[in-house]
Amino acid sequence: MSTIQRIDQLKQELDQYLPLPPEAVKNLREVYKIEWTYHSNAIEGNTLSLVETKVVLEEGLTIGGKQLREQFEALNHAEAIDYIEEQIGKEVPIDESLIKNIHSLIMKNIDDANAGAYRSINMRISGSEHQPPHFLQVQQEMKELLRWYEKNRKELHPVDLAALFHFKFVYIHPFSDGNGRAARLLMNLIPMEFGYPPAIVKADKDQRLKYYQTLEMAASKIIVSLL
Repeated sequence: MSTIQRIDQLKQELDQYLPLPPEAVKNLREVYKIEWTYHSNAIEGNTLSLVETKVVLEEGLTIGGKQLREQFEALNHAEAIDYIEEQIGKEVPIDESLIKNIHSLIMKNIDDANAGAYRSINMRISGSEHQPPHFLQVQQEMKELLRWYEKNRKELHPVDLAALFHFKFVYIHPFSDGNGRAARLLMNLIPMEFGYPPAIVKADKDQRLKYYQTLEMAASKIIVSLL
């Protein structure tokens, strides 16, 4: 059985329990919002623990000894989750406006000058051999990505579409900061529109390493294919 077949089998099993009681839906949303926010931020170096993330999101308290930026990252990510949930069911395709709105939410009160704006500088990714496209190419690269998405969004399996979109997005690295968080939010918006639960990339050492190694391997294959 392939990975996609196994995912679909699990979804069919989950669908048998639908509709869930409202109380269960509310509880599940609260749980995955906290875990998704914690892990996505921790992958990027945020030092808030899972419990501290929960306190910031649910009680609105500041955590002593932690940077204010880290607490904004938690609040912003949770707000971005709310935003993508609002898009589900509207059948609104991913476009530049939606992408920039997500990035604006992620970077609110952190880097307002660049929130929702494509980068105007060239970037290097720490620990990676991949060199993102020149900043003057970003606009065109993003248009190409969205054309690819439109062409394939009804042809590919939602999980395949989400994984490929995620990789293509981080390969372009369109923003000066917040690319990883935006990519993982967009990655989940796609399958969630088809009734799949969000996929949370865990921040533990093994999963984070595998995640980065997979992206690096995919980038290397593209580079080799262009030579």
